[in-house]
Amino acid sequence: MASLVDRMRGHGRIAAGLLFNLLVSICIVFLNKWIYVHHGFPNMSLTLVHFVVTWLGLYICQKLDIFAPKSLPPSRIFLLALSFCGFVVFTNLSLQNNTIGTYQLAKAMTTPVIIAIQTFCYQKTFSTRIQLTLIPITLGVILNSYYDVKFNFLGMVFAALGVLVTSLYQVWVGAKQHELQVNSMQLLYYQAPMSSAMLLVAVPFFEPVFGEGGIFGPWSVSALLMVLLSGVIAFMVNLSIYWIIGNTSPVTYNMFGHFKFCITLFGGYVLFKDPLSINQALGILCTLFGILTYTHFKLSEQEGRKSKLAQRP
Repeated sequence: MASLVDRMRGHGRIAAGLLFNLLVSICIVFLNKWIYVHHGFPNMSLTLVHFVVTWLGLYICQKLDIFAPKSLPPSRIFLLALSFCGFVVFTNLSLQNNTIGTYQLAKAMTTPVIIAIQTFCYQKTFSTRIQLTLIPITLGVILNSYYDVKFNFLGMVFAALGVLVTSLYQVWVGAKQHELQVNSMQLLYYQAPMSSAMLLVAVPFFEPVFGEGGIFGPWSVSALLMVLLSGVIAFMVNLSIYWIIGNTSPVTYNMFGHFKFCITLFGGYVLFKDPLSINQALGILCTLFGILTYTHFKLSEQEGRKSKLAQRP
């Protein structure tokens, strides 16, 4: 009886963690879009706030013994910190200049680009059926972009750069975690302040610092509260991702991500009244089909490898 109660509590904690991640992940997209649309807060400055709040949050976490920091030489993570800046800045610029549907769908191109990087730069091989799933993912993104009545060329350039830098960042994070023998929070603890310093240097060259439209400009109290809330939620997204993967598995988080993908798309059309044509809807379904098929094949191959290892004498 006691073990049953413990299991139910464990399942309840995981369900609560997944629900919390769902809420903050969707909230950060809509809140950032709201800040861009209704307050016009500068993009790089908002990203800088996110990085600083994330670092402060991680500092508090390590003081509470949630994780143990590990000393890392700055030269070993310089490129990673730089790509972290690029990935967040370009992704936010994509959100700022595109509809939420186009922004969310463009992010789906990260999977094909990661596969291309690993194939051509790291000589990693993928099965034919995994490669074939990239066709509906890519076709769906093209269909949605072509029939998007709010199509924005600059937005698509930012989306493409965001996908490229995000893909590089994700490949490098995996490699660095293995190379330096650290987990994601230990790595982010050193990345965040270094990325903050990089943006602190870059912001004055691209955005006003003081006066109208600057980070230290005459913003309303509501705008400043929303920016601060956005930073706190961004940290919560990172923390909840780490908790979910630590208490379930990367596979559970991946599958849960598909659900968030659909909810975010739907919310974008409802909250921001983004128009949706039949061809765009077909593009979304096509991409979703490709993502689900990719996940199914990937999980099947992972299970097959585990079975072979278990059968070895």
